[in-house]
Parts: sequence; structure tokens; C-alpha cells
Amino acid sequence: MLRKLAFLLSVVLPWTAHAMDMSIPPGPSSGMADFVSASQETPRRGALFRVSHDGKTGYLFGTIHVGKQNFFPLPPEVTSALANSSALVLELDVRAAAPFQKALAKYGYYPAGQTIRDHLSPAALKTLDRALARAGLSMKDIEQYRPWLVANILVGQEIEKSGFQRSNGVEGYLLQAAAREKKPLRELETADYQLSLFATLSDAQQEAYLLENIAEIYNGKALKKSAGLIEAWGTADAPRIAELAHELTTGDSVSATFMDRTLLGKRNPEMADHIGAMMDSGGTPFVGIGLLHLVGSKGVPALLKQRGYEVEQLY
Repeated sequence: MLRKLAFLLSVVLPWTAHAMDMSIPPGPSSGMADFVSASQETPRRGALFRVSHDGKTGYLFGTIHVGKQNFFPLPPEVTSALANSSALVLELDVRAAAPFQKALAKYGYYPAGQTIRDHLSPAALKTLDRALARAGLSMKDIEQYRPWLVANILVGQEIEKSGFQRSNGVEGYLLQAAAREKKPLRELETADYQLSLFATLSDAQQEAYLLENIAEIYNGKALKKSAGLIEAWGTADAPRIAELAHELTTGDSVSATFMDRTLLGKRNPEMADHIGAMMDSGGTPFVGIGLLHLVGSKGVPALLKQRGYEVEQLY
């Protein structure tokens, strides 16, 4: 159950829940190491930026955390940028399970003696019971988990059933490519920090978050948003990516507000500061972060530009 839970969290924490990169173990499958010849034509995927400042250069690439095998190899512009970099920078090392499990126990589970039954209204419990039955789970399976975690598990199952796999996440591919070229890995964040953001939601907000996501599972919007963003990444469809980013962050729902103000709005400036510091200290970082962090006037590229860096979108 814990291994499946880890997979499901990795699916949805980026953008729902689907945005931020909560790059969670398990890591990539061995099949990801099968790199195709650079001479083979490959389509553009995601979004790639070059950042320059005082003679120093860095790259930003938008990642997704689940995908399909045919998403690889990555475009030559990306592999070339990584080859020319001095280090790979990710939000987290997705291979490290222990820090994630520790943070999950801290922020995703109730203390001993408490269960989700003690924190949800009777009406919400009935709705949750139905959603769990639909997903092939029981209340006993999730009773120690907080509502935000249960919501992400349920959405993750929908994504998994649609054929998108964690083993085909972009971070795993980048890690293997960097390892082949003996490039060091640097992290922008920690698992503790990422999961702590969900602890900022009150009981009432977590109940609303859970009910909103269950409703979107039933009406198909949860899968439509998730699959839509993944497919838009797969074709480097910038207008569609921007459209979905707007949809995920607009409105008065708890999910949209949390996405806009916390998962993106709080973290993007912090990421921009860290990336700028890395560039200023020398070297050429290749930074792979969740796709939605790169979008719009509050995205990392725009924030770096505001800080005086020259930012060019390569595609």
C-alpha cells in the first residue's frame, strides 16, 4: 500500500493538485535508460528556456512527473542543454524514499488515536465512503490519512488508470542522462518543505479540498485536466499549457486558491531566488522543475526577468 501510495502522490501533487513538483519516489524504471540515437528525429516536448546574466548561462526545462514511454527520448535542444550544463538541478531527488516517507508521516497522517472520521463532517464521510468504494478502497485503508492526502490518492488512481506511469516521469530520464555524463545533482527544495505546505490547510479547507476533488473525479474534470496537461507537455503546446494553468489556478475553490497562492505563488519566487544564486555562484545549471512553474507573469522565467536576468524561450 505504501509503494502504491507513493506512486499516486507523485502523480497528483504536481497539479491538483497537479502543479507543484512533489517529485515522489519510486524512481524511474530501468527501461528509461534505453536512450535513442541523437540523430533520430524527436518532437519538442514541454518548454525550454535559456537564462543569461553577467556572462553566465543556465537552462530551465518544464517537467512532468508521469508520462508514457513514447515521450522519450527528449528533444535534442534539451539533451544538448543538459550536456552543456555543469549540474542537474531538480526540486527533489526522486530516488530518495526515506525523506519523503518521513515527511509523509509528519504531515499526511493523523497522530495516534485520531482518524479521518474525527475530522470530517457526517455528509463528507458519506461522500468519501462512496468515492472509496468506487476506487476499490475502504475507510480502513485510509483512516489514518489526512483529507488532502486522500484526495490526492483518489485523483492519482484516475490518472494511473488512464495509462500514465510514474516510471515514465521526466525527472527519472534526466537523472539517468546526468549520471551517464557524471553531472552532479542539486536540489531546490526538500520533501519536508513540500509536504508541509499541505499542513497549512485548516480542517475545513481540507474537507473542501477533498470534496472538490471527488466531485471532479465524478464529472471527469480531474482526469481531463491532468491528461490535458500531460498531453500538452508532450506536444510543447504553449497556448494549451497556458490555458490549463489558468483553469487550475482561477476561481474561488480551495483547490484553485491553494494552487495559485501556495503551490505556485509561494514557491515560484523562492525558486527564482535559488536559481539566480546558483547562476551567480558560477557554473551552468540545467534546472528541471514542474511545468506549471514556468507559466505566466508569476512563473519562474518571468520572475528571473524581473530580477535582471535575460530569459529566452527556446521553444
